[in-house]
Amino acid sequence: MKYEDLTRCIIAAAMKVHSTLGNGFQEVIYQRALEIEMPFHNLTFDREKEMDIFYRGIKIGTRRVDFFVENVIMVELKAVIQLEDVHLAQAMNYLEAYNMEIGLLINFGAKSLQFKRVHNNKILKLGDDDNNPPAK
Repeated sequence: MKYEDLTRCIIAAAMKVHSTLGNGFQEVIYQRALEIEMPFHNLTFDREKEMDIFYRGIKIGTRRVDFFVENVIMVELKAVIQLEDVHLAQAMNYLEAYNMEIGLLINFGAKSLQFKRVHNNKILKLGDDDNNPPAK
């Protein structure tokens, strides 16, 4: 799996934060704690990085991603009781808007840390087409 080691390091950092703080805080508290924890896992990142959103190649706005790790992984944090489909859809939409391949959706609000690895299906399909050209 592409970026598996990297996503494992990010999840390990999030698990340390969750095991230390528990659930029940606002998202920004977990964001600040994760900012402190990630260097202990040798991760480089930008916090609240403002990224451009494009439509048909035209910039239509910006949005801040919670973390942009190692210049390849978007990390979106939540602090809700239970992750919902809308949170997953939001993370997937951000990947597509940012034209990024892989992201993590991490929820600190549940009793146990919840995380989902999300993929940009548009990029995955392009990659499949490149590896499997149409039959002649």
